[in-house]
Amino acid sequence: MAVLENEFLRVEIDAKGAQLSSIFNKATQTEHLWQDSAKIWNWHAPNLFPIVGGLINDELLVDGKTYPMARHGFARNSEFILLENDEVHVTYSLPNSEKTLHVYPYKFDFQVLYTLIENAVRLTYKLISHDNKTIYFSVGGHPAFNVPFGPGENYEDYYIEFETEEKLETHLLSPEGFFSGEMHPVPSPGNKLYLTRHLFDADALVFKNLKSREVCIKSDRHDRSLSVEFPHFNYLGIWAKGGGDFVCIEPWLGCADTAGKHVDISQKEDIQQLKPGHVFEAAFFISV
Repeated sequence: MAVLENEFLRVEIDAKGAQLSSIFNKATQTEHLWQDSAKIWNWHAPNLFPIVGGLINDELLVDGKTYPMARHGFARNSEFILLENDEVHVTYSLPNSEKTLHVYPYKFDFQVLYTLIENAVRLTYKLISHDNKTIYFSVGGHPAFNVPFGPGENYEDYYIEFETEEKLETHLLSPEGFFSGEMHPVPSPGNKLYLTRHLFDADALVFKNLKSREVCIKSDRHDRSLSVEFPHFNYLGIWAKGGGDFVCIEPWLGCADTAGKHVDISQKEDIQQLKPGHVFEAAFFISV
């Protein structure tokens, strides 16, 4: 477990999955990351790589060959190597191995970097190519934030505030977790999306055409907030599991398959590509 700490925050990161496991706000003595992982939902903030979402038949198609690949990829269940760590910075590495080549035929080093910057955590995904062919991949975050922030509050007092006014439309998912091709409007007065216990009954809300590149979790009862800024990510998922006092804010580059369309990885929606000898980086920020 790596620990980062400054005058504003204490942050913990687990080597398994290079996953954030705590964001503690010193000023308000508030834990902002979902902790009740033994019940309801068994994660804190998984990192999604080399796919985001699910694949038809749980199979990745690459150059005519199929490879077994579970939803959201293998990074979240992998043990990362600690490369460097000081008071405000840590780098974890997941290099390719015989195990990864069995499910993902590319040579790479996938790194997750965390940096404390005053009252914010910067999370950077870095992919280094060690292959002689183009690497195709998706990557994304899935942090779960406690809602409400403290005792004596109600979940329904909270809302997601978008950076700018949006006409929100979610891309609907099938019961199997694949896009159906349908869209549905999401009521949002002004730039606010109010949280309710039934908002995610049909699975995650997935937004692919947002103008906003920052969203905040706020309450009608106080002025405390948490923001997620995602300048490098094209899509945003928002989700919570029934019965859980949390909401996930999920910046994505890539997404699940569309029902009935099992395509080569190079043809997947919003797929990213990395040429031989090149390095990819994308970051998002969590501020309290």
